[in-house]
Amino acid sequence: MSSTPPLRQPCPPGACDCGREQLHAQSPQAQRILLLTRQEEKRLLERLENLKSLEDLQRLQTKLYEQLGIRVQVAPGYNEVRTMRGFVIELQDQPGLCRKTRQAIPAAIRRGLERNPQVAYRLLDAHDLLGGGGDSPV
Repeated sequence: MSSTPPLRQPCPPGACDCGREQLHAQSPQAQRILLLTRQEEKRLLERLENLKSLEDLQRLQTKLYEQLGIRVQVAPGYNEVRTMRGFVIELQDQPGLCRKTRQAIPAAIRRGLERNPQVAYRLLDAHDLLGGGGDSPV
């Protein structure tokens, strides 16, 4: 007996621009975004808010892509990074990804960076913005 996993309930008509209707014509690989139910979304956001390390963030980014097809890119902004708002957090456009989820994921990552600033420092250092790439002239 095979049971199908629960799928996300559709948004009310006119309330979202997720393009869920387009998914029915696409491959099952593209439809995996519908596996992100509201309950699973809450668990995901909680994990993103409780980041422990840069590796944890990278692992979550990999899992999001592998399991749901969501590409999340986190990088320092083009100008200065004085607060967590200085990070650019982008989600690749994808049919079926709810508007609220597209807003909630970056917000949860920012909250995670605020709670654990060491992750933000490691992210900056990974992009060589703290000058950790060479010897100091002193």
